[in-house]
Amino acid sequence: MDLETGVYQNRAKVNSWKTVLTLAYQSLGVVYGDLSTSPLYVYQSTFAGEDIQHSETNEEIYGVLSFVFWTLTLVPLLKYVFIVLKADDNGEGGTFALYSLLCRHARVSSLPNFQLADEELSQYKKDNKKLCNTGLGSRLKSMLERHRVLQRSLLVLALVGTCMVIGDGVLTPAISVFSAISGLEFSMSKEQHKYVEVPVACVILIGLFALQHYGTHRVGFLFAPVVLTWLFCISGIGIYNIFRWNPHVYKALSPYYMYQFLRKTQKGGWMSLGGILLCITGSEAMFADLGHFSQLSIQIAFTSVVYPALILAYMGQAAYLSMHHSAEIQMHRVGFYVSVPEKFRWPVLVIAILAAVVGSQAIITGTFSIIKQCSAMGCFPKVKLVHTSSKIHGQIYIPEINWILMLLCLAVTIGFRDTKRMGNASGLAVITVMLVTTCLMSLVIVLCWHQSVFLAFCFVVFFGTIEALYFSASLIKFREGAWVPIALAFVFLIVMHVWHYGTLKRYEFDVQNKVSINWLLNLGPSLGIVRVNGIGVIHTELVSGIPAIFSHFVTNLPAFHQVLVFVCIKSVPIPHVRPEERFLVGRIGPKEYRIYRCIVRYGYRDVHKDDMEFEKDLVCSIAEFIRSGSIGTNGTTEELEKDEDKMTVVGTCSTHEDGIQISEHDINNTETVGTSEVREIRSPPVMQRRKKVRFIVPESPNIDTSVREELQELMEAREAGIAYILGQSYMKAKQGSSMIKKLVINYGYEFLRRNSRVASYAFSLPHASTLEVGMVYNV
Repeated sequence: MDLETGVYQNRAKVNSWKTVLTLAYQSLGVVYGDLSTSPLYVYQSTFAGEDIQHSETNEEIYGVLSFVFWTLTLVPLLKYVFIVLKADDNGEGGTFALYSLLCRHARVSSLPNFQLADEELSQYKKDNKKLCNTGLGSRLKSMLERHRVLQRSLLVLALVGTCMVIGDGVLTPAISVFSAISGLEFSMSKEQHKYVEVPVACVILIGLFALQHYGTHRVGFLFAPVVLTWLFCISGIGIYNIFRWNPHVYKALSPYYMYQFLRKTQKGGWMSLGGILLCITGSEAMFADLGHFSQLSIQIAFTSVVYPALILAYMGQAAYLSMHHSAEIQMHRVGFYVSVPEKFRWPVLVIAILAAVVGSQAIITGTFSIIKQCSAMGCFPKVKLVHTSSKIHGQIYIPEINWILMLLCLAVTIGFRDTKRMGNASGLAVITVMLVTTCLMSLVIVLCWHQSVFLAFCFVVFFGTIEALYFSASLIKFREGAWVPIALAFVFLIVMHVWHYGTLKRYEFDVQNKVSINWLLNLGPSLGIVRVNGIGVIHTELVSGIPAIFSHFVTNLPAFHQVLVFVCIKSVPIPHVRPEERFLVGRIGPKEYRIYRCIVRYGYRDVHKDDMEFEKDLVCSIAEFIRSGSIGTNGTTEELEKDEDKMTVVGTCSTHEDGIQISEHDINNTETVGTSEVREIRSPPVMQRRKKVRFIVPESPNIDTSVREELQELMEAREAGIAYILGQSYMKAKQGSSMIKKLVINYGYEFLRRNSRVASYAFSLPHASTLEVGMVYNV
């Protein structure tokens, strides 16, 4: 059924059982930290309100256990492990992975600078078979491609899920840590506990966020042992409680007890589902973190370790509570620690706190990752990305987001001070993400897997009904904490929508006002100004044509570089772009103008290179383009315009060993060693240069004289240095625009632009050689 599985073979994840089992073990610490700590607060949140009471008949506790069992079985096990994990995007998972799949199969991408050449990328895997259901399936696809409203609705749906994930990044650390330290209530009086609980939780949370900049790789090796110890701990306690208090508690797994529960409690039972829902918090992480592991390893870890341990833990708590109805078991003590044998409470408390920290760490890292994806897809302002590990892919740290999450997390902890309202808030965020996944999956089944619409309908009805039931129970608690994720999602959704709208408007302005090739030809090879040594790299969002800001440069600058490169750094709707397909290189104008276009393509999960490596790859890709027989002759204007759209795929230096290689070293190191297999094009000796550059060119075929001269000029320009010219655009709404557009563009977008990272920072460009030129856009 899965058409995308198997592309991510470069890591050899499924080649040996040893590798699979190792990944399964490691996934316990990264993927299941949040899900495994849910027994800390599920029963406590369910019985915390006045909706249901723990009575002598045990109908309530048995009914809750039955709901927990079937919810864990149907949602994480059936839906995610056996169905959703198959919808990977070249090995990556999450909300944006599903949206990316749909973008490629139905042409609904929100990226404005998309090219047909992007569809030729090896990971842009797209099945061209006809839909199995040529009627409804084809009509659904054509409807999505024709109607902009449906495309925007699909983007908004994906962004809603993303915003709720960010909200979960605020709420999960708060409820996990707060619930873990609730065990302190057994070692002190109720009055003392009231004044100790919140400060201790805040200290732990501050420490957790303060250590984020070190990265998880420094303590990541402890994550899996901590979670594994915690799972063995709760399952062991569960087995003890089952045999010690109620060996017949397994009968409560029957769906009949759900019916009994709802018949007795009625509206109160329905409202208590918001607490039961917390048993599946963290399930989405199985799909979101798929890129770090393999599908099989996540399936093995859940089915063989996590799922049995959680079921035993919930059964053990229910067995204990079914035999304890005294006044000691009050509403606030129908929780995890009350069922832990007294002599084990302190060790269990320590392990619980560590497990809560691990679970919180996983969701915080996931929040950083999804914000990076949003930024790459043009749906979030540019932020500072710090890669905390050079060996482990995907581990990033975003300082601004980290401190915002910490402040919001502390505000929730101090403001709520109890697991009931935290649970209501967290539950709504979790179930909303799951509903979004269900909706997107139904489209993936039809458009990507080419299954019948009826199958997709059955999927969305079955799982959508279950999730809608929990969603309604969570939404009814709006005034009791559920408003928090809605408020957070609303704020982040406005930020994303304003930024995306402003980005589209700026790109539309660039396209409508780009300079014609005739204007360039009229300037002549010198562009009407002095051409000095060096390479001028002009950053633009355009993938074709000359940006209007270039004419602004030529008008205001007295001199320009002998080699000009228009660089477009763009994202494509796939997770990773192979290094050998990184660059698209072409020529603007005749050869003697020495003007090139270079499009640098990154996937939404790719790591952008640092400035030195980027410069080397950029120059090397242009040199390889020149050597391989570049396009560009002194033809007519029409021919030049056609040639401008012809781009050559060129990889990074490391990917074309049989092509041109670049060598850079200090001027003092004058010794060079030649071989019989290569020829060297060297620059003439020049005083006071930082580096000497040479191109190592393959022996055959023979290089044309004009090509050699062009390479020589490029090499001398590289030695003189590279300058980055960035257009700093200031956008204003046109006169006569609506009030909403003026608010969005003049105030909303401009505020975000001024307070976000500039392009030079986002793309790791050296500040010392960066020039910014301002220009006002009226959109």
